[in-house]
Amino acid sequence: MRVLLIGANGYIGRFVADRLLADPAVQLTALGRGDDADVRFDLSTGSPGALTRFLDAVHPGVVVNCAGATRAGARELTRHNTVAVATVCEALRRSGCGARLVQIGCGAEYGPSQPGSSTAEDAVPRPGGPYGVSKLAATELVLGSGLDAVVLRVFSPAGPGTPAGSPLGRLAEAMRRAMQSGDGELKLGGLGVQRDFVDVRDVARAVHAASLSAAQGVINIGSGRAVRLRDAAAVLARVAGYGGALHELDTPSGYPSAAPTGLHHRADHGQGGLRAAIGHPRPDPDLAPSPAAYPYPDGCGSWQQADVRTARDRLGWRPRINLEESLADIWMEAACRI
Repeated sequence: MRVLLIGANGYIGRFVADRLLADPAVQLTALGRGDDADVRFDLSTGSPGALTRFLDAVHPGVVVNCAGATRAGARELTRHNTVAVATVCEALRRSGCGARLVQIGCGAEYGPSQPGSSTAEDAVPRPGGPYGVSKLAATELVLGSGLDAVVLRVFSPAGPGTPAGSPLGRLAEAMRRAMQSGDGELKLGGLGVQRDFVDVRDVARAVHAASLSAAQGVINIGSGRAVRLRDAAAVLARVAGYGGALHELDTPSGYPSAAPTGLHHRADHGQGGLRAAIGHPRPDPDLAPSPAAYPYPDGCGSWQQADVRTARDRLGWRPRINLEESLADIWMEAACRI
């Protein structure tokens, strides 16, 4: 099976590449902007005609699109997440290869959901920010393309390679700095949100399964369990061997603030200790108030949990790696920077 992987150097793309290369039946070609790609091509600026000519030459049976941007302005997000996917769809329509498309979507397309609920694929998407909007637009382009296509809506990926700018990455970096400086107190903000974390290696398994399946439409990829970010902080402290006290700073109005056993909550506007706003930069109380913003920068509010029954039923996929293992791998990479 010939597979064209777009975005092989990205966070998810690297693990998808490893998974596909481990399958002896797969012949993999990587397309991207980096020098180490088999073929250099920028989806956000390249023409559908140029991509069509490449597709006709390589003649893949499956195209996997892991490319995209997560942290940028609305214009850049639209260019990399929406226009780029329009280019892929148009090139596939023009090409004679007849390839199946596996598009990586995201849970942010759904937007905020009711605490305690599980979001299924038939939920009406209401993205709460430009990232989710740009990814939802891409999904709609794929679904309306008439192609043999499936969109995997990945919730909150975690594990090795987690970007340092993500909430879990920032949490690990804050803990690393506290341990490096011998600080016995770590103050953290924005920990009240609950997210469905899924290991990036399990995501790669789902992409592999989707490449081999005939499933179409949207399929959620998550753990099926929401975890409060402050609970993840407590687990990370345990796997890191951090013996200091974890103090949670006050949270914005409207978000949960009760702390579980072992994680001390303290409203603190002072300057002592190490302050780390994990989800969203905290405004300085001495400055003019900032516009209201979600403390976790995906526009999904305080709660998100995936209903993953479709992935089980149509892909034969279940998550295998628990969050503690994912956090241990995140910490291992952070600790290497000490």
